Amino acid sequence: MRGLYSAGVLDVFMQNNIQTNAIYGVSAGALFGINFKSGQIGRAIRYNIKYAHEKNYMGLYSLLTTGDIMNKEFCFNKLVYELDKFDFEAFDSSPIDFYAVVTNLETGCAEYIKIDDAKEGLEALRASGSMPFVSRNVDYKGSKYLDGAMSDPIPLQKALDEGYEKIIVVLTRPKNYRKNKTNMPYNLFYRKYPNFIKSANRQFEIYNQTLDLIEKKEQEGRIVVLRPSQNLKVARVEKNIEKLKAIYNLGVSDCNLNLDKIKEYLLN
Repeated sequence: MRGLYSAGVLDVFMQNNIQTNAIYGVSAGALFGINFKSGQIGRAIRYNIKYAHEKNYMGLYSLLTTGDIMNKEFCFNKLVYELDKFDFEAFDSSPIDFYAVVTNLETGCAEYIKIDDAKEGLEALRASGSMPFVSRNVDYKGSKYLDGAMSDPIPLQKALDEGYEKIIVVLTRPKNYRKNKTNMPYNLFYRKYPNFIKSANRQFEIYNQTLDLIEKKEQEGRIVVLRPSQNLKVARVEKNIEKLKAIYNLGVSDCNLNLDKIKEYLLN
């Protein structure tokens, strides 16, 4: 739910007609970032507030009854088609290239799935946001996937390798944040996937190395970075509506404060 910071940033982009050629979304960044390509300002914060306490949305009830902390039927069917309709037509017709970052369980490597058809790509989006231990493996086009953040949590290097000259990185942690190593039981839960275990155990290193790269490129003026100006405490599956509003509003505020810098960077 820290990803609502990114949703706030992207809503300000849309309100100020800031466009991009491509978006690389990881986990919540993919799930909320699709609204940028479809042009739906406010959708991410709206449905997250409205259904924060809906037992079939996301949380322990869903995990116990379906095996997924993020309820597939509610999130990727009922929500997008009925409750807060996603504009599939606008997404598909947008010229923005949208990539959902996922982790291949067999290889342990990141894959960048380009989504041109949103309906066909819903499972790739679900895979990007499917956290280990609390999500079942997602089958997509013959491969098994989980959360993209396990292999490439901040895909700056991928964007650089693809040759993008102007890059805006949106982080959900404040400056100077670094991940610590954790002793999660990947060996127990994912013993069939040794390459995934290796990537998962190195995830904190990959994350911190990328943060070092971000700071270097930022100092060089090569990229623009938006990150929370305050360290707000938000749980992965946050139910407190005021906290959800606060992290979203911080994204809005931080982006508005940096709008002139962003516009100048994109124009020059």
